[in-house]
Amino acid sequence: MIGEEWKKTIESRCGGVGKDAIEEFFRRMDDDYFARFSADAISGHIRMSAQLTAREPVQVEIAHRQETPGEFDIVVAGFDYLSEFSILCGLLSAFGLDIEAGDIYSFRKDATGRQRKIVDVFHVRAGPNLPFNEARRQQFIDGLKGFARLLATGDLQEPRERLNRFLVESIERMDEPLSGLLSPIDIEFDNRTSDDWTVMKTRSKDAFALLYAVSNALAMRGIYIHKANIRGSESGVYDHFFIADRWGKKIENSHDQERLKIGIAMIKEFTGFLPAAPDPPKALRHFDQFIDKLAEAHFPDHVVSFLAKKDGMNVLAHLLGSSDYLWDDFLGIRFSDLVPILEDLEHTPLDPDLAALRRSLEQASTLEEKRSCLNRFKDSELFRIDAKHLLDSAVTLIPFSQAVTDLAEGVLREAARICYGEPGDPHGPFAICGLGKFGGREMGYASDLELILVHESEAATPFFERFARRLTEFIETRKTGIFHIDLRLRPYGDAGLWSIPFNEFANYYSAGGDAAPFERQALIKLRCIAGDAGFSRRVEAHRDNFSYSGAPWDSENALHLRRRQMRELVKPGEVNVKYSAGGIVDIEYAVQYLQLQYGREYPSLRVTNTLDALHRLREAGILREDEYLPLHSAYLFLRNVIDALRIVRGNASDLVLPAEDSEEFKALSRRLGYRKKDRSRNAAMLAAGLQSQMKTVHLQFLARYDR
Repeated sequence: MIGEEWKKTIESRCGGVGKDAIEEFFRRMDDDYFARFSADAISGHIRMSAQLTAREPVQVEIAHRQETPGEFDIVVAGFDYLSEFSILCGLLSAFGLDIEAGDIYSFRKDATGRQRKIVDVFHVRAGPNLPFNEARRQQFIDGLKGFARLLATGDLQEPRERLNRFLVESIERMDEPLSGLLSPIDIEFDNRTSDDWTVMKTRSKDAFALLYAVSNALAMRGIYIHKANIRGSESGVYDHFFIADRWGKKIENSHDQERLKIGIAMIKEFTGFLPAAPDPPKALRHFDQFIDKLAEAHFPDHVVSFLAKKDGMNVLAHLLGSSDYLWDDFLGIRFSDLVPILEDLEHTPLDPDLAALRRSLEQASTLEEKRSCLNRFKDSELFRIDAKHLLDSAVTLIPFSQAVTDLAEGVLREAARICYGEPGDPHGPFAICGLGKFGGREMGYASDLELILVHESEAATPFFERFARRLTEFIETRKTGIFHIDLRLRPYGDAGLWSIPFNEFANYYSAGGDAAPFERQALIKLRCIAGDAGFSRRVEAHRDNFSYSGAPWDSENALHLRRRQMRELVKPGEVNVKYSAGGIVDIEYAVQYLQLQYGREYPSLRVTNTLDALHRLREAGILREDEYLPLHSAYLFLRNVIDALRIVRGNASDLVLPAEDSEEFKALSRRLGYRKKDRSRNAAMLAAGLQSQMKTVHLQFLARYDR
């Protein structure tokens, strides 16, 4: 209990502060606070606290320690918000300040229900190469006030994500190593010292951004920090945190304590790998969920050990900071498969093990077991291939695309075999044909399966209609794209049969048939995937006879369609990597137009893959070298950009570039391999590359076709 004489001494130095504000401060601040500070310091804290308002939720004072150059005392008084302490610690690190000592205090709850306040006092040391001059001190104050105003709105995610981005970018510019965060941390819980709070005692080697990492780990685990004592020395850092869970209760259960220990240790280490993540806030958000699932899953020690090592953390930083859809799928559906896949990722081949799929299907007895087995294999292998492309720089676009396509083909063939029924049924031959990216063996992140089903006998149409519907239901999908079966390119679209008799197929795709000019072009990509081999050759032969018939090509109609795409599918001010001028369809259409024009004369051009067709057009002398090289380069570049856009949400329609000055665009540049220390510079380099590539593509398209 604070003595009356001490109270009077402090009150005498609080001129201009109302009595109610002084009394509230005395009543709600812990007794040890008054033993820690001088009367002058306490009166200063009271004055700062009394000045807090809804518009000014934080006050900051910074004093230079004259006797020790480069060292400062920072006093923060503010309203108490969840995550505020971790944001303050992160901001200190972002300004290159090493925390030598700290005393953090919060008001106790009382019956009035008034908002609690905090007083945080830090002794910090500025780095030798980054002086904490007057301008930077003001930037620090303005930054902290901005974060406090955001916290005052009740939004926790936005200020935390902004801080994490700012901190990582600052660390990269400072070139400050975070390897010290990999050192062990000892944690003890004391529930005897305080009646109201668990005292968490931590001891570790000093490291840059250590207090931010630990306080952020507590905030991410929903732990409230009432007060803290931070002390550093040459032998290490010794911190005491007075904490409670999100319900205000002490942490007394040994299981809860162990989970918190693991969470703090792993988040602390993971923080050291944030610069490796394309999107650091996304990585941290996902990692917090990862810790929860890890505790529930009861993995063996060797798995947890792998994750805690440098390689495991590095893998997780890249993965969790790259994609929402990959993480969400495994978090909610098959988390138990995630860690073993990551653990073996380096040693597994890229190509899917389709023989393993067949063996597992042979062990399944019921239709539902086979369906579950096939889809589990599909999802696990797709995740593994996607992750290997994300994490292994040796896995470039083309082998990745081929591996995804091989997986899709294998899954489709097995699904068709199961759904068709016993061999020898008297329904006649059929063919399942891929179109679009599937037909061209050009699949990527979030690609769907564009199909046309053709069967020989008109009498068997009812059977094949049922077969087509069973097939689309057998392959499970949870998002747009990602192996979703799309039959909209079949004759007559949604109004047409799900499986079409060959005679109708041949009549539709004929000189006098109903196929529109763009459907003749689209049929270039047709490739038979499953079904009867002889019948499939017959379907592909008809494709060649129709698409490469030598019939006049209506160039004006095709160019009109392309102009409509640019006008109607691209919103003003946006850049659509597929449909904008110079987008990837300029390359695909240019190649397909040449295939239509010259495919009858040059049978070698009758291929479904764009890069293969480009190569053959050059070999045939139809494209000059100075035309081929920029188109080849731009195609690979734009395909990589599209994949990097789609990997985030797993949505095939993610084709619009974020604004060039946005955090999304910075993260996009990182996913594409731009790894300069300055993320803004990375974004500028990507923007310049996109502009140059798309301009070159569109100018070449116009020069050849739109004169």
